[in-house]
Amino acid sequence: MKKKWVVGTRGSKLALRQTRIVIDALEKTHHGHEFTVRTIKTTGDTVWNTPLHLIGGKGLFVKEIEEELSKGGIDMAVHSMKDVPAELEKGLCIGAVLTREDPRDAFVSSKHSGLGSLAEGCRVGTGSMRRKAQLLRYRKDINVVPLRGNVDTRIKKIEKENLDGIILAFAGLKRMGLENLASEIVPCDIMVPTCGQGAIGIETRPDDDIMQLLQTINDEQSQREVSIERAIQARVGGGCHVPLGIHADIEGDRIEIYLSLGNENGNIVVHEKLSGDLDAEQTLITNASNLLLKHSSK
Repeated sequence: MKKKWVVGTRGSKLALRQTRIVIDALEKTHHGHEFTVRTIKTTGDTVWNTPLHLIGGKGLFVKEIEEELSKGGIDMAVHSMKDVPAELEKGLCIGAVLTREDPRDAFVSSKHSGLGSLAEGCRVGTGSMRRKAQLLRYRKDINVVPLRGNVDTRIKKIEKENLDGIILAFAGLKRMGLENLASEIVPCDIMVPTCGQGAIGIETRPDDDIMQLLQTINDEQSQREVSIERAIQARVGGGCHVPLGIHADIEGDRIEIYLSLGNENGNIVVHEKLSGDLDAEQTLITNASNLLLKHSSK
């Protein structure tokens, strides 16, 4: 008898594509299992004309899905980890993180080869406080235009709103088969990604059967990088309410942690990289958190 699982997700093209990636991975290792997709509309999918930080931040894209997970309406939920708050609902956990895609941001433009080639006053679209603050740190002479919507919607707005380009997560472009649209993949020393960017996570209840199922597709390095970022995020707070970038990169036995923090006016007050041995992970997390907290009120 086949074991049946219900997988919850948002209904956007990218969310459904990511869910398909997860199910394909599970089906390769669990031939006797059946997976059904259930789409759930979240608050973040119904409000498109207001910046995220004004309507609740990260939890907007997971709250309704977590409610279904808690009451047993679904067995697992597929998320972009950048949308998941640092603190999960009681009784839920991240059961697996797939191998992370390139976490960096991408500049998409049909007119320009990169951010450095923009003329003074060029119009660049983004709905992210983090991206806006770091863009203006790099190029104070550009005009940042508010922009929200799904990946395909934002791409269409380049021409519709006469933009010189937009900033998107490169991982989303790649998963949608649109990586050729990226004029530039922005280096982390210019634009630090948000916590969890590029990673697909599966949230679930900590039941033995589900956890054993998910461990077969978990990538330990990706999970560790995201866990480091989320540990810093949890200590600092912020989310979509402040311009905050946190990215951990593990290479062998070394780790680099990129940090960027802006104040309430959108001015960058921290833009740093910490490096150290991986066995000093907790010290690096503490140092990174303290650095951000020291400047969080400035």
